[in-house]
Parts: sequence; structure tokens; C-alpha cells
Amino acid sequence: MFYEVTYVVRPDVSRADITKMEEELTAALTELKGKVKKSEYWGLRSLAYRINKNTKGHYGFMGVEGPADAVHELDRLLRINENVVRHLVIRVDALEDEPSAPLRNDARDAA
Repeated sequence: MFYEVTYVVRPDVSRADITKMEEELTAALTELKGKVKKSEYWGLRSLAYRINKNTKGHYGFMGVEGPADAVHELDRLLRINENVVRHLVIRVDALEDEPSAPLRNDARDAA
């Protein structure tokens, strides 16, 4: 099964800490016979509304393939991580190989 995982991390967390968190999540997923097919960092963006006194957050995205119990563990790890403000896990039929919409929009705006 395929899943898309989107998460928002507090703005005061460094990019290195976010990378370390992603590596830990990937290791936990791999241990349960899942794998990360795609990982994207969308950058520091404004939130639509204030969450825990934060108006900005680091957005990240992961395309995951694996059994349901591996994804449940990933969801649990995101839920208990104190740096993650919000996260969303959605099951999809297939993962896209091309960059996701936020990255396509950023590339279009830069050109």
C-alpha cells in the first residue's frame, strides 16, 4: 500500500534536526518492512492559522510504501514527537514520481 505523509515542524527547529528526524522515521519504517519512496522539504511557510503560538512551520512530505502496521508506527512516532506541530497520513492508490504541487509552484514562481 502507498501512503502520503505531510508534517509541520516548529519554526525554531534547525534543518539538521529535521533531517535527523526524517532519518529516524525512515529507519523505523524500514525495520517494519516499509520504505520511503519520496521525501521532500517544502521549506519554512506561514501557517493558515496559529498553532501553539506558532505562525510559521517547516513543511515536509514523504511518499511511503509498506504494510499498514509500519505506517501506524510512523503515525505514532509523529504524534509523540514534540517538534511536530501537525501531521497527516493519507492512503493513496499510487505515488507520483514528479515533484509535488508545492515544489512545482515554487519552481514556477522562481522562473
